[in-house]
Amino acid sequence: MRTCLPYPHPILQTPAAAVTGITPGIRALWAEMVEVMDAMPGYGLAAVQVGVPLRLAVVDCSEGRGRAILLANPAVLHASVQTRDHEEASPNLPGVSAVISRPRAMTVRYMNADGAVEERDFVHLWATSVQHQIDHLNGIMYFDHLSPLKRQMLLAKAVKARRRG
Repeated sequence: MRTCLPYPHPILQTPAAAVTGITPGIRALWAEMVEVMDAMPGYGLAAVQVGVPLRLAVVDCSEGRGRAILLANPAVLHASVQTRDHEEASPNLPGVSAVISRPRAMTVRYMNADGAVEERDFVHLWATSVQHQIDHLNGIMYFDHLSPLKRQMLLAKAVKARRRG
């Protein structure tokens, strides 16, 4: 099973390349990503987090799991003005988390597992997780949304956690 790259690996800070089509290799990677996401456990995973610089993500916020949405080249078409606060974390920087405010709802266009372009509305935790993954694909970590001081404090705390761990 693939492992998550440690922050500040350069792939995590670089926008990922677009996917040109859905191949058996892409489907196999998605399956591996779902396995990694479920093992964390987490609500989503972007390919860059496991060292693959492609615009691929998986998200599963269902209660029973097993309902992962597979996204290639996801892009936000519309985001609500109303926001929702949620505590976010990343396996790329274990031991820390922060409350991030994101749009409560959004419409996203992406290529699905059949290679068809689809538009879908996401709300609440699903919207938060999809936006979190799209940020990863754009080279943005959740803590990049914090003020410089809060970001610095979070990164210092992560260094301490890594030393203890």
